[in-house]
Amino acid sequence: MKRIMTATAVSVFATMVVAADVSPDEVEYSEYGAIETSLTGAPGNPVFGKEIMVARGKGNCIACHQVTALEEYPFHGEVGPTLDGVAERWSEAELRGIVANAKMTYDGTIMPAFYKVSGFTRPGNAFTGKAAEGPLEPLLTAQEIEDVVAYLQTLSE
Repeated sequence: MKRIMTATAVSVFATMVVAADVSPDEVEYSEYGAIETSLTGAPGNPVFGKEIMVARGKGNCIACHQVTALEEYPFHGEVGPTLDGVAERWSEAELRGIVANAKMTYDGTIMPAFYKVSGFTRPGNAFTGKAAEGPLEPLLTAQEIEDVVAYLQTLSE
């Protein structure tokens, strides 16, 4: 009985390790910035992705991008390209890479890196020293990245 419980515990622990999110510093980008594998191992939820895209405290993608499918939400920006038809222009892996850290694909872009915690300078006094208070968190979690990618994949022309 003890041997069965130990084997079960090891099996559950191994599953937990395999299912862990890829940390921002361990993400593997292709030569052109794509991320081939899921950051979580779980599929994204497009309903949650849509919520993140319009939430001012989260992704707020519409602040810079125009999205016809989200026209009921006000204040679409014109800084970034339209996201209409984005599912036909980029693959899932490319979209994941762009959302996680667009600078890996488009050097010099002003799009924030939503899944990065090192290698940048936080501007202003409000952000100075935040790392000393604890580890920096990415703007979006790994699952939120997957959710946004799932929503973007619904945007075809």
